[in-house]
Amino acid sequence: MPSALKGLKVLDFSTLLPGPFASMYLADMGAEVIHIESPTRPDLVRIMPPYANGQATAHSYLNRNKQSIALDLKDTANIELIKTKISEFDIVLEQFRPDVMRRLGLDYETLAEINPRLIYCSITGYGQTGAYKDRAGHDINYLALAGVSGHSGRQDGGPPPLGIQIADVAGGSLHAVIGILAAVVERQRSGMGQYIDISMTDCVASLNSMAASASLAGQTPQGPEQGMLNGSSFYDYYQTKDGRYFSVGSLEPQFMAGLAAALDLPILMAKGASFDPEDRQAVKKALQEKFKTQDFVAWQHLFQSLDICVEPVLSLDEALVSQIAQQRSWVVDVPLSENATETEPQLACPIKFSRSQMKYQFIGQGLGEGKW
Repeated sequence: MPSALKGLKVLDFSTLLPGPFASMYLADMGAEVIHIESPTRPDLVRIMPPYANGQATAHSYLNRNKQSIALDLKDTANIELIKTKISEFDIVLEQFRPDVMRRLGLDYETLAEINPRLIYCSITGYGQTGAYKDRAGHDINYLALAGVSGHSGRQDGGPPPLGIQIADVAGGSLHAVIGILAAVVERQRSGMGQYIDISMTDCVASLNSMAASASLAGQTPQGPEQGMLNGSSFYDYYQTKDGRYFSVGSLEPQFMAGLAAALDLPILMAKGASFDPEDRQAVKKALQEKFKTQDFVAWQHLFQSLDICVEPVLSLDEALVSQIAQQRSWVVDVPLSENATETEPQLACPIKFSRSQMKYQFIGQGLGEGKW
């Protein structure tokens, strides 16, 4: 079966996480990705521990299926080389601060004169315009400015340090893929490429969908533990007797009734749907006390046969070998090099096509080992 994006060719100048994650998805779906890297300033994910098979595991994962080309972009001969090849490419992806590519002579306007069909995507923290465009930042900063951190966590505990990079990936990477593929579809009609400005802060702010709607249209102030889905209701995590946790999301009447019956907690049916803060706190307290009467395994045994939106909080190590991970093929064995028999386990691309096939040719290459 052919891959969905077979025939698309991507020139990727990005480093770290947002751009490489986006181009990895494009490569997994069949696009040919040429990854340009500096020969003297290594991408931090290449040297970030831990290591396996002689290189950083993050690099092996994020840069799989990509041809690694080492080019010094301060060398004008390399800039001219890129310009001679740019007509072969459909997409350029870059992650420098605004104006860096222009100073190098590789900006959209310059390259589009050579290849008018070129789709050019820039991922930055704060976008190409506005007072913040030249500021440095990381995932934690984008979440902070987008209102996500201020809407999360506990009122008496402050914003939580999250275990994944939501702004980098859900904000930057995935919106870049959406924008790029939308531009590919549009190009089929117009015959022209276009420029795509992806701000990780803009994009992660858009994920405030329900809370922002309440704030903007409903004129309802938002904050941690003030909404039904961020800690105000019993939709929350509960600690077990042995210090583990369960997630409870039994909001709908049938699930609430099932939970009330399973735990023998009539207060759930009496006050579980109430919007009164005192009622909500009473329900949460009852649940907290109930969950602390049994250890994790006992609750797991009870809830695994009940379809009431209650699930155990697994560690990542547990999740990766869980039943759902195995049945849904979360993990794939990727060859260490093209046509090699030795492999490295990595997270698979989670998109399931009925006809198109994902491509897992090799893990991230050594610096400059690729060809183009």
